[in-house]
Amino acid sequence: MRTDGILFDLDGTLWDAVEGICRGWNDGFVECGLEPRLTVPQLRACMGLLMEDIAARILPEIGDPAARMAVMEVCYRHQLAYLAEHGGTLYPGVEETLAALAERFPLCIVSNCQDGYIQCFLKVHGLERYFTDFECPGRTGQAKAGNIRLVTERNGLRAPVYVGDTQGDCDAAHAAGVPFLHAAYGFGTAEPVEGRIGAIGALKDLLER
Repeated sequence: MRTDGILFDLDGTLWDAVEGICRGWNDGFVECGLEPRLTVPQLRACMGLLMEDIAARILPEIGDPAARMAVMEVCYRHQLAYLAEHGGTLYPGVEETLAALAERFPLCIVSNCQDGYIQCFLKVHGLERYFTDFECPGRTGQAKAGNIRLVTERNGLRAPVYVGDTQGDCDAAHAAGVPFLHAAYGFGTAEPVEGRIGAIGALKDLLER
């Protein structure tokens, strides 16, 4: 497949940070006077959703969206503090693959997350040098399709590809007019796709200019 730039999803594509996120969010619940009842399987099922949708799913007892998001802001603070110290689990071959791809293509991240999350991933694992840009709704207020378009345009990409692991990633890439490669090792399934990889290292041979 020919491309002039690669846009990556983060969770389920480059790393798995669900256990750390779950711990941070439960700490946030405690600070807000709620029971620390969130489990890793519950959170894993939410990955890829917008934050407002995740909040509605895990805090159904709070009917006011603004009140739900106020709790989530506390959870985010605990989450980032934990991940900044402990990081997440990189998928096998991530750094090696990024190093090889960065010699041939500009690499970017577009993820549905709050501001600070992508920066945390990059810093704690020392991966800043491989990426030219990143974006998220926490900075722009836009959903993933809009952020894919934004990153594509400001980096002058004419034939980018988006790599992600969920149906939401697939839908967003196609809504932005970008081909989608499914990371089948991640959290979800997706159809239709322009390609599928069983490990991130497969991108080294799959993509060319």
